Formats: sequence, structure tokens, C-alpha cells
Amino acid sequence: MFNFKDELAKLPHSPGVYLMHGKKDEIIYVGKAISLRNRVRSYFRESTKKSPKIEKMVSQIQRFEYIVTDSELEALVLECNLIKEYRPKYNTMLKDDKTYPFVRVTVNEDFPRILIARRMKKDGSKYYGPFTSAGAVKDTIELLQKTYKIRNCTKAITTVKDGDGEYVSVTNKRPCLNYHIGQCNAPCKGGMPKEEYAKNVAGVISFLEGDYNKTIKELETKMAAASEILDFEKAMEYRDLIASINHVAGNQKITTKNFEDRDIIAYAEEGFDAVVQVFFVRNGKLIGREHFYLKTAPGDTGADILSSFIKQYYGGTPFIPRELLLQEEIEDVELISKWLSRNQSFKVKVVCPKKGNKEKLIELARKNAEILLEKNKEKYRREQKRTVGAVAEIEDWLGLKGLSRMEAYDISHISGYETVSSMVVYEDGKPKKNNYRKFRLQWVKGADDYLSMEETLTRRFTHGLEEIEKIKQEGGDINLGSFSKLPDIIMMDGGKGQVNVALKVLEKFGLHIPVCGMVKDDNHRTRGLYFNNVEIPIDTHSEGFKLITRIQDEAHRFAIEYHRSLRSKDQVHSILDEIEGIGPARRKALMKKFKSIEAIRDASVEELQDTPAMTEAAAGKVYKFFHEE
Repeated sequence: MFNFKDELAKLPHSPGVYLMHGKKDEIIYVGKAISLRNRVRSYFRESTKKSPKIEKMVSQIQRFEYIVTDSELEALVLECNLIKEYRPKYNTMLKDDKTYPFVRVTVNEDFPRILIARRMKKDGSKYYGPFTSAGAVKDTIELLQKTYKIRNCTKAITTVKDGDGEYVSVTNKRPCLNYHIGQCNAPCKGGMPKEEYAKNVAGVISFLEGDYNKTIKELETKMAAASEILDFEKAMEYRDLIASINHVAGNQKITTKNFEDRDIIAYAEEGFDAVVQVFFVRNGKLIGREHFYLKTAPGDTGADILSSFIKQYYGGTPFIPRELLLQEEIEDVELISKWLSRNQSFKVKVVCPKKGNKEKLIELARKNAEILLEKNKEKYRREQKRTVGAVAEIEDWLGLKGLSRMEAYDISHISGYETVSSMVVYEDGKPKKNNYRKFRLQWVKGADDYLSMEETLTRRFTHGLEEIEKIKQEGGDINLGSFSKLPDIIMMDGGKGQVNVALKVLEKFGLHIPVCGMVKDDNHRTRGLYFNNVEIPIDTHSEGFKLITRIQDEAHRFAIEYHRSLRSKDQVHSILDEIEGIGPARRKALMKKFKSIEAIRDASVEELQDTPAMTEAAAGKVYKFFHEE
């Protein structure tokens, strides 16, 4: 039993992060503090005035834990990571868990490429972005490849110096279609020296850094030269490229006198929903905008919304501008500025302008947020109805409360062949696909769905309890895997029989988790729920019924796909596998050279030996296999 009085007395006067746990031992709140002792004790001191949000949160705390850090800045970094990991109920949370695309230029290669990337890596490449539209990134990459004849193949190109001291390719690969249609100069076969190609790459980088005029001038020069020699087809091609660039450059709606990078951030809220609007200004021009949906907690202020957004969004975004313009002032401005600046060569300013052009930009962003909130209000309602609302209906049918995590299972086999099972997870009415798991059954032979389900559930809860025990031994609350989080309810694809199997397994582990059967009629359509030995009829037009159907279909789909993938792997078999000493590499080499088993059978030992990866002994075994009586 957690003794609050004793544990509060042990709190250190150190900076750190504290984690509040709820009735199911889930993390319901994460916070940071300069002094853990002062901050955490304040939650439980009656004389401290608390907001309604904090009052409600404190009433649900069953225990707390803390992590000491060396500084408040370290505490802020850790707080951001833990909030993203656990998504606590009483922290303001971004609804969108997006990753925004970047343009990646592989300058570490002899002949660099332009690629789309979802995250930045320390791989020697240059990254530009993030951009709010994957479509826009693809269009930009295609434009640059056409303009500067940049390759998009994955060929490894080897270069050496020629007689003039220029690096040229000695790879001599067969050029792809882009070379034949004039969109690449085929450096893979020596069609362009490395130094000349590097000039084109420099043009790409200049463009991505916002210097459109330089690219346009280069194209205008080429267009004029093509016209001069009456190559009007080429001139029209350059003209079209110039028009495309002008279209990209012409999308800039806002410009400023200084060529600075800044993000303009404002919000609008209603109830427990909020929209944050961000304008991205780069090099003095608006290059894009994006909006983000947040789920607020009771009592959250505008400052709370903005502060939570900054921590969550900029904690996962590699590019940070020099300045953030905010609609309202937030707490810990200097600390957040220091945190944003920690990996930059400049200090990131966080300001709340009160007048002038900057204040007008904030107002414009705020109006956009209000419009989006109003526009999507009905969409929010529909989404709530089909997820959280559907779960509430199921709770009402079963007489349960607090259902969040639902797990469902299904079995797949063909006449007992290669039995597999699936586990799908829904949280608050939405699929949590990174928690899905699949099982290749080991203990059960033949087609026995009850025994197969018993094995599946036994393995699932064995893994789960082992992970929970390891967490306790580690003395922390690290997330070791999806099994460590136990379900609030188990949804079985069947009636009384399947439910009893699940209850038998749970009893063996000493677990008390509700089990509900999803009963189907003779036409394989869900007709009701089997719970506590009673079949409960349900409204087939309700959102709860639709959610149950989605869960059933998803568990079935996931099991079928896994079974199909295993069947496909088992069927990938060649007669060459029966020859001793012929593994995957040699089999692949033989098929690549001879194209068919018949050609391999008709080949001489010398021809077989002349195949990459083949030795004289291996060639002899292949020949002997096909020619021995």
C-alpha cells in the first residue's frame, strides 16, 4: 500500500519529473519541477488553491513516482519525452501524431540524389523542411530533378579521375528510362563528370534555401540559348519549368522586410477541443501553414494550450526557427527558449507581440484557427460519437465503467494447417496498431479453435505478467512492450465456448478482466453480446454495434493476412533447394544467369562453374543432380 505521508517526506529538493498514477496504475499526469519536494507536496496540501483540473486529477492519484535530473532544462526534456510516450489523461495532448516530410539531399554521395524523408538522421545528408504537404514535397522533388537532371536511381556509382583531373564514373551501368527521356544525364555510365554534377546539386540546394531567382535566371539563359539555335521544343520545356517555379514562389502570401525564419502560433478553443494554427515563415516568406487539434483538460488556460503544444510539437520537429510569435504569454519563457536553443547555433526567441505587424500576423493566425474549429466542429462530434461515444454505449449495455483498452483475438487456419492467431487492440474506440500482435501456434496440433485460443491467451498474459514483473524489479515505469498494459475488457469472436476459454486462462493467472463474446447469427452477422452467462441483444444501427463489427473484422483481417503470408513463404520453394551445398545465394545466381531450371539442367559443368558464387565442387553437385539416373 502506497503511504503518501512517508513518500512525500522522502521527496528531494532537486529538479526532476514526477509521474502521477491512477486507479489502474496508469500514468494520468506528468510534470516537471525545480524542486520536486515543493511541487509534489503542493498537490496534497489543503491550503494550496487548486484549479478544477488539478482537484479532479489529485482525487484519482493512487501513487506517484519521480525522476531526479541535474537541471530544470533536463527535467523539461524528460517531461516532453514522457508525455509523448504515455499520453497522460490530464496533460493537454496533441490529437495529431504526424510526422512531416523533409527534402533530403544525399550530399555524402559522389552523385547525390533528392529524396523524401519522414525524419532527419545523422547520415551526412542535408535536410530541408519540415513541409506540411507530402504532395508538395513530391512535386518539388520532381521539379528539381527535371530542372537540374538529378538522378533518382539507387545505383552505387564508383568514380575515378580521368586524364583531365575530373572525376568520372567507371560503374558503366545500363542507364534507366530517365536518361532516354532526357531527365537524367546518366552519371552511372559516365555521362557527366562529378564536378559538373556537383554544380547542379548546388543549384538544387540554392533553390531549397529559397533562392528561386537564381534558378529562374539559369533556366531563362538556357531557354534563350535553345531558341537561338531553333530548338523550340527544348525552349518550351525550360519555359514550363520556369512557370512551375513561379507557381511555387507565387504561393507566398506574407512577406516581411527582414529575411528571418519564424513560426506564428495562435489558437482557438471550445469545450475540450482546441485548434492551434501555425504559419511557417522562412527567409521572410510564408512557405506554408498547418493546424493541429488538441484535446484539452478541464481548467486549461490559453497559456497551457500554447505551452503544451510547443513542448510536444517542437520536441519532435528537427527544424526550429529563430523566433516563435505567440498569441499569449506562457510560463517558463526563458526555460523553454533555452530548451529550443539547446541544439541550435542561435538563441530561439519566444515572444508575445502586443502591437504592429507581428501582432497582426498573430491575429490572422487566430482567425484561421477559429474558422477551422467552427468548420470541423461537426467532424469532431461525429468522430467522438463513433469512438468514445460507441465505447460508452458498450459500457451501458454491459453495465461496466472505465473501458478504454479493448483486446480482441481471432484464429486462422486451413484444415488445421499452420494455425495462427491475432491480437488487435482498440483504445477509446480507435485501433492502436503498434500494439497489435500475432502468434504462430506451437502447442496445438490440428484444427482446435478452443485449444488454439487457450494457447494464444496463455502466451499473451504470460508475456504481460513477465513484463510487469520486470518493470517492478527495475524500479521504474518504463514501457517494455504492448503486453505489459492489460486490457479493460477482452472481446472474444464467439459465444459461450470462447468466453469460457478466456475466463479459464484468466483464472489461472489470477486476473479479473471482463470477457465479452461477440455472438454471430447463422449468416455470420453479429447479433448480440454474451456477457455474464447472458446474451444481450444490441441495436444494429448504433455506433456501439458498428465499433464491435470493426473490431471483429480487424481481428479477422489481421489473422488472415498473417496466415496468408506464412503460406506464401512456405510455397517459395525451388528444386535447387534439394541440392546439397546450394543455398539462397547460389540459387539466386544460377536463376539470374540461366533464367530457368531447364537451362540449368542443360548446362555443362564449366558453364555452371562460371556462375558467380559457384565453386567447382558446387557445379559438380548441380550437374550430378540433374544427370544421375
